[in-house]
Amino acid sequence: MAKSQSIIQEFPFWFTQRAESRLIFLYGEERTKDLMNRLLDRMQHFSVPKAQPLTEYWNEQDVILITYGDNIRQTDAKPLATLYEFSLLHLKDCINSIHVLPYFPFSSDDGFAVIDYKTVDPQLGDWRDIERLALDFSLMTDLVINHVSRENLWFIDYLSHKKPACDYFIELPENTDVSSVVRPRSTPVLVPAHTHQGLRYVWATFGEDQIDVNFANPDVLFEFIDILLLYIQKGSRFIRLDAVAFLWKKLETRCINLRETHEIVKLIRDIVDLIAPGTVLITETNVPNGENLSYFGNSDEAHMVYQFTLPPLLLHALYQGNSHYLTRWAKDMPRPQKNCTYLNFIASHDGIGLRPAEGILPEQEVKVLVDAMHEYGGYVSTRTGLDGRPAPYEINIALFDALKGTSLGLDQWQIQRFICVHTIMISLQGIPAIYINSLIATANDYHGVEQSGKTRSINRHKWEYSELMDLLNNPHSPNAIIFHEFKRLLGIRRRQAAFHPDAAQETLSNSPALFSFWRTSPDHRQRILVVSNITPQRQTMSLPNHPRPEGSGLWRDLIERTAIHKNTAELVLYPYQTAWLEALD
Repeated sequence: MAKSQSIIQEFPFWFTQRAESRLIFLYGEERTKDLMNRLLDRMQHFSVPKAQPLTEYWNEQDVILITYGDNIRQTDAKPLATLYEFSLLHLKDCINSIHVLPYFPFSSDDGFAVIDYKTVDPQLGDWRDIERLALDFSLMTDLVINHVSRENLWFIDYLSHKKPACDYFIELPENTDVSSVVRPRSTPVLVPAHTHQGLRYVWATFGEDQIDVNFANPDVLFEFIDILLLYIQKGSRFIRLDAVAFLWKKLETRCINLRETHEIVKLIRDIVDLIAPGTVLITETNVPNGENLSYFGNSDEAHMVYQFTLPPLLLHALYQGNSHYLTRWAKDMPRPQKNCTYLNFIASHDGIGLRPAEGILPEQEVKVLVDAMHEYGGYVSTRTGLDGRPAPYEINIALFDALKGTSLGLDQWQIQRFICVHTIMISLQGIPAIYINSLIATANDYHGVEQSGKTRSINRHKWEYSELMDLLNNPHSPNAIIFHEFKRLLGIRRRQAAFHPDAAQETLSNSPALFSFWRTSPDHRQRILVVSNITPQRQTMSLPNHPRPEGSGLWRDLIERTAIHKNTAELVLYPYQTAWLEALD
């Protein structure tokens, strides 16, 4: 007792109080004393290089690149070394953070069926490569927390009934009623496992090779706390909790977004806030908008949540040339709580999720969009709804091809439309994240789909370094045009205090052919009016009253580098043009 009391006294009261209350809720009062001792002992022995005092979590400089460790390859170097070289030479002036998608040994799902959480995949490199990246860029690492590969040693120990991992999984009779469980796939919830004790059935939310772990067993929680601490120790600033919404299971519930799941996220937040202030926790919850926002908690869960509703709404707006649903959603979005913000993205290694648009885009609008993406060479995956019928879940397509036309048909505006949609995204409140295959305008990869047999591979192209550089050095290639314009826009954006993630946003109601909003810096010294023409026709907008009439009243378009006189009544926008109008004194 004296020993445990002395350990507790080494930690701040706010932490021990919160952690204890969370453990009591999760595992009961009787077990909490021992669990608290285990937790504090682990943290007591954790060491991380001494950081500078935390002044802010983020600022307008923050831009994230999303990439696999081997999206760019060359024959004479490990992929992580190639990624470091490319990023340092070509991106350092416009991107300061890199999300390296799971870089561990895996068996499927391009990294998200992890075999060994504590080892870097030797085909990519080693921990020295990761630590080197983390020195020059803020590193985001995936904590694949809901499930493991069938080849993971924990599951192999389960099959042979070896302690402790034999209790790490959820085993149920084959005929268990799981009809109330929300499904992201059309595969069965319970999948067969041939154990040393005979045929058993285990819970697998995402498929037969991704077996869910059982967080009702606190040993599982502590395994992942150890993994979390390792990733922070190796230099990760951002920790992404993959598929976390499905974490806790209770029969006769939806088994998604349960309170127990939220309590675990809060406990992880408590841990990182104490031992590594400045570490940013991100929840990846591809669910309807309200459910997604719930992971902010009361400013005590995720520091950031993905704007999963943004990709389908932006794609819809540009396809239809109509911002009605996008504007209505943006006007209704709450300002993030203190020390919280949004992660804005349009494309990623996954497809464009459709569940986050539920209740925002009418079903008929979703159907029209899905049909168009089929026409542009994409695929659509389905999930099994609670009514037992298949429902569209995700569009799989390269974003560059997704924007090759509109409801009016194919046209010559693909490049401009592609730049427009990203310019909107990087202007919105939050931190922007750009997928590497969007940054370099990659088209649909049908060869990748044929090789893998997975439709998601259509947007997971791997580039040979020399081939990519030939394209980026050719000023006439779409890849080079888009890449260099992205770099220019990001360079401008990173110098504007009004694009700080905490800068206020006010969405305007204009013509549905336009999408516009104000951004105001936290110190109120800079205001930028963002206006985008989302159609292939020229549009005009009546300029609002200048917010500083006592000054010069001039507007400066930061993108076009032109000034607009205070007496100008209308702004003319060519097809897919975005203006960043700074209100000058």
